Amino acid sequence: MLVLSLLAEMPRQFPKLNISEVDEQVRLLAEKVFAKVLREEDSKDALSLFTVPEDCPIGQKEAKERELQKELAEQKSVETAKRKKSFKMIRSQSLSLQMPTQQDWKGPPAASPVMSPTTPVVTGATSQPTPAPYAMPEFQRVTISGDYCAGITLEDYEQAAKSLAKALMIREKYARLAYHRFPRITSQYLGHPRADTAPPEEGLPDFHPPPLPQEDPYCLDDAPPNLDYLVHLQGGILFVYDNKKMLERQEPHSLPYPDLETYTVDMSHILALITDGPTKTYCHRRLNFLESKFSLHEMLNEMSEFKELKSNPHRDFYNVRKVDTHIHAAACMNQKHLLRFIKHTYQTEPDRTVAEKRGQKITLRQVFDSLHMDPYDLTVDSLDVHAGRQTFHRFDKFNSKYNPVGASELRDLYLKTENYLGGEYFARMVKEVARELEESKYQYSEPRLSIYGRSPEEWPNLARWFIQHKVYSPNMRWIIQVPRIYDIFRSKKLLPNFGKMLENIFLPLFEATINPQDHRELHLFLKYVTGFDSVDDESKHSDHMFSDKSPSPDVWTSEQNPPYSYYLYYMYANIMVLNNLRRERGLSTFLFRPHCGEAGSITHLVSAFLTADNISHGLLLKKEALMEEYAIAAQVWKLSTCDLCEIARNSVLQSGLSHQEKQKFLGQNYYKEGPEGNDIRKTNVAQIRMAFRYETLCNELSFLSDAMKSEEITALTK
Repeated sequence: MLVLSLLAEMPRQFPKLNISEVDEQVRLLAEKVFAKVLREEDSKDALSLFTVPEDCPIGQKEAKERELQKELAEQKSVETAKRKKSFKMIRSQSLSLQMPTQQDWKGPPAASPVMSPTTPVVTGATSQPTPAPYAMPEFQRVTISGDYCAGITLEDYEQAAKSLAKALMIREKYARLAYHRFPRITSQYLGHPRADTAPPEEGLPDFHPPPLPQEDPYCLDDAPPNLDYLVHLQGGILFVYDNKKMLERQEPHSLPYPDLETYTVDMSHILALITDGPTKTYCHRRLNFLESKFSLHEMLNEMSEFKELKSNPHRDFYNVRKVDTHIHAAACMNQKHLLRFIKHTYQTEPDRTVAEKRGQKITLRQVFDSLHMDPYDLTVDSLDVHAGRQTFHRFDKFNSKYNPVGASELRDLYLKTENYLGGEYFARMVKEVARELEESKYQYSEPRLSIYGRSPEEWPNLARWFIQHKVYSPNMRWIIQVPRIYDIFRSKKLLPNFGKMLENIFLPLFEATINPQDHRELHLFLKYVTGFDSVDDESKHSDHMFSDKSPSPDVWTSEQNPPYSYYLYYMYANIMVLNNLRRERGLSTFLFRPHCGEAGSITHLVSAFLTADNISHGLLLKKEALMEEYAIAAQVWKLSTCDLCEIARNSVLQSGLSHQEKQKFLGQNYYKEGPEGNDIRKTNVAQIRMAFRYETLCNELSFLSDAMKSEEITALTK
């Protein structure tokens, strides 16, 4: 069977591929796609950054005529008639199995309309796993009868379904190997043998729970013993060896290590998929249908959802937990806060030595004198750290906003962890922001701190800053952002090759995992780090196509920056090995959450689809309505209270908060899909909304599994 052969028990090691003729054709097609992308990037004008092209094959007269001719030919085909009859039978069984059935359901009381218990049955390619029963609220549903509800030919539909299912299976493979998250219900529909029986924590990231109130968050006495493993960088990936003899024999410790050739073939399949006409048509029409379906759902059930929320005591939007999952530590304070802090330090300690230049110590007063400014005269406008309309799609202008008054001296003094003061001013501002979060009680954030890869000492210095200034807050978790600026370091002769940058970023983490007792401060800091980010200007042009023939990081010595896909693969590969090593030791694991989709090539999204748990920004993903300010989002998109609470719930799910915290904030069964995983008493999200999301997802996945099942039955009857 196709699905089971591709999705049998997930291997702990990437298998070496024998490149087949089909894979070679896919690779050649992917190279053509990449070449086309490069040509488009070269021909972009200044206005193209602000336009969203309609990349859909429908709507053109010639395309419609071809589709019509194809459909007429299908109708005359006896073979197609048999396949349609087979699919109709499968689809009718699938729909009947999903009809509500009376079941006894016992669960926590929820403030909601009259409940009608039901157990939806999920249809897979070869089995029909049954999720646990949950409370199904009564609401008006939108359904469309027919063969496959997409308006395309059966042949195109089956081809699209097969391609989409393969893409999901590829993503699931990479997610499981790195302990990233993948929806369990999707695994069930794809036919994963353990998706419905595996314990909920299997394959999920492991985040360190917060210390108890009586515990010291800076305690250094719980470091595990030294394993005496050896670590060696080879081909841009850190390999772990049990001892020196195993290193000499090149037999690494039993951890999954990614295979570059496998990865590039998988990436080629996704690149080929996004250019496939039938798949693009199917997806475009389904997305349009889903958008309309949600509009109809809101029109029919908005008052019922609102009634649920009104019946929910104590809870409203202002006292549900919400996490700012995308914020840079250097921008976590607002501009008024930064201005107030600068003025306060100048008023209270103007004669304090804050810098040293060419052996001469410089006071705070002298810093401002050299800039010919008086802090008393500063205003929010003159500070100029607000990202306005001029910064849209302009990374250079956006980056300059981190320099107060345009002065890099003030950025180094107030917004850096490494400076003459040891990052004291920055730590004080971050702690003030943390106190505000703690006082609000319901707000959390995940600020990003930078590790550049210039030196392995960056990690212990950052950990020392965190502990020395006592920056820990129960309302903050930390993400490490790695700027893609190898070209700058190489041009200044700070690095010999790209491999050295990767070694500086990841080797200290492996050493702190293998021997925490000799790296106690870093071991402690890593408890509160939940993931990695890759940041820089995505629109930077690169004419190098990443493939298995690309130079290894060890020999990438040119001053040219590696392409985005190159960065993502080697970051993911090292995070994957590190996560498996830390999981083996019972330590917390990390997510890969890169900036992606702001600008640049579509290949960036393909790379992130394979390697990332989730992404930041995503402007290239059409209409992604994510805003840091809920009030602005509510006004711009006319969001209801249920919409806002749903966004807040999703932010907690996406965040690096621990399993225990998510159970406290969202409910004991938060990791389950659909209404069963929602506790309205904690989230203030209507069960009707959760049921709609769950049923819609199951319906879309059933189209994929039913199509593959139809194809298998047709093959057997030939």
